[in-house]
Amino acid sequence: MRLTNVKVSDPLNASAKPVLIVELALLGLLALLWGSSYFFIKVAVPEIPPVTLIAIRVTVAALFLLAVLSWRKDRLPRDARTWRMLLLQSVFNSTAAWTLLAWGQQYVDSGLASVLNSTSPIFVFLFTVFITRHEATSGLKLFGACLGLFGVTMIVGVDALAGLGQQVAGQLAAIAGAVLYACAAIYGKRFAHISATATAAGTMICAAMVLVPASLMLEHPWTLSPSVKAVAAASVLSVLCTACALLIYFRLLRTLGSMGTASQAYLRAGFGVALGVVFLGEHITPVIGLGLVAAIIGVAVINIPVRAKRAPGV
Repeated sequence: MRLTNVKVSDPLNASAKPVLIVELALLGLLALLWGSSYFFIKVAVPEIPPVTLIAIRVTVAALFLLAVLSWRKDRLPRDARTWRMLLLQSVFNSTAAWTLLAWGQQYVDSGLASVLNSTSPIFVFLFTVFITRHEATSGLKLFGACLGLFGVTMIVGVDALAGLGQQVAGQLAAIAGAVLYACAAIYGKRFAHISATATAAGTMICAAMVLVPASLMLEHPWTLSPSVKAVAAASVLSVLCTACALLIYFRLLRTLGSMGTASQAYLRAGFGVALGVVFLGEHITPVIGLGLVAAIIGVAVINIPVRAKRAPGV
């Protein structure tokens, strides 16, 4: 099937035939939304403890997605098997992954954590080749994954690797988060029997069921008095960076596949640089420019469709 010259009536409806340029634009939007989440977390977390912040994030996202579900006249799954799958997906994509990364960043500089956490496309490739074999792979895609990681390293700065091997537990936590993101990208393809909206809403409901009690027991959120700024940051984080991002994420898993969707990890660093240039007056150095080009080319290579091999005589 060609991914060109086909119209898509609804950019979040994966049942329509995809146009590659539309999917790549949505991939960039996903990278922007998830990349900007670090900024909003930084604003909110000094006044809202991490477990409570994540609990707010997933709960508000779940409520927003339920409203979208109602508006689209869609519904949540009703069978226990699908809900068990959604619970596992929530562990891969949010509950465990976010907690591990937050814990690891206590001991690892943010630059090194960014590089280590952006390795998820490589793990997707390895899992696909050696374990799941759920979609076509090629040496070219592996090259794209390595090139993208090289680009992220250039963007963040090679000096970020100077601490590699120190504070090993924190570094392993960041890598474990990348492994969980890879598992989420692969496992998330199992929800073709329900809509992307229902998948996103169900995942956030499961995450909220775990994180809200944890917040109540560990951080006593009723004692907090966050500022308007912190509440606004948490709100944007919940609605845009989580709910809307997940709608796009579960669509892209069906159109670009696991590795293609995971490649947004490389674009996040690029958007971080772009936001710094626009809002903080920062400058792009030649090395960062090289990294941006490498990351973009890596993402493009990963998303080149792999032609299926024809059987003899066909």
